[in-house]
Amino acid sequence: MTTLTRQDLNFGQVVADILCEFLEVAIHLILYVREVYPSGIFQKRKKYNVPVQMSCHPELNQYIHDTLHCVKPLIEKNDAEKVVVVIMDKEHHPVERFVFEISQPPLLSIRVDNNTSAISDTLLSHVEQLLRAVILKISVCDAVLENNPPGCTFTVLVHTREAATRNMEKVQVIKDFPWIVADEQEVHMQEPRLIPLKTMTSDIVKMQLYVEERAQKAS
Repeated sequence: MTTLTRQDLNFGQVVADILCEFLEVAIHLILYVREVYPSGIFQKRKKYNVPVQMSCHPELNQYIHDTLHCVKPLIEKNDAEKVVVVIMDKEHHPVERFVFEISQPPLLSIRVDNNTSAISDTLLSHVEQLLRAVILKISVCDAVLENNPPGCTFTVLVHTREAATRNMEKVQVIKDFPWIVADEQEVHMQEPRLIPLKTMTSDIVKMQLYVEERAQKAS
């Protein structure tokens, strides 16, 4: 067992790659399961060795891709505390918030491949198994959630540590895709119902997924 810092092995980059790939699959699946878009724009794919639904709409896919491309540097520096998928009604009031709480340890006690000084395949395989369990939970979350009103839209919010927030305006990862401060109504919900979905714990990252659901959804 080896104790490493975040700078060793490009650890932050490895975690950011893993989580952004996972979040892309998770966002597509949430939009499908919660019927934000018609089922006809989704195709069945296989990820983490389980079937998932992925959008084949170019503009939607580009928005999700660009969003996560901007999130990635924040995860890499351990500046992202939460990534939130907000589903909103026609009046742009949130009806559901899928909250991914992310934490990374400053020091790691993990096994590394002595030949390549890389995180071992065994550990990466274990993380993939944990992420698979989260995906499976998302795929059946409609069983514990009320139906959403028609005409919903969505957005993605990132909650950052205070120091990162001060620097975000200076860093524009993609031209014409700047970070903006979220509207207050997108961030807060009146007395939401809290539904825990899944918690995963590994040596390199911990994540908790829960849903905040508005009590009265009819619009």
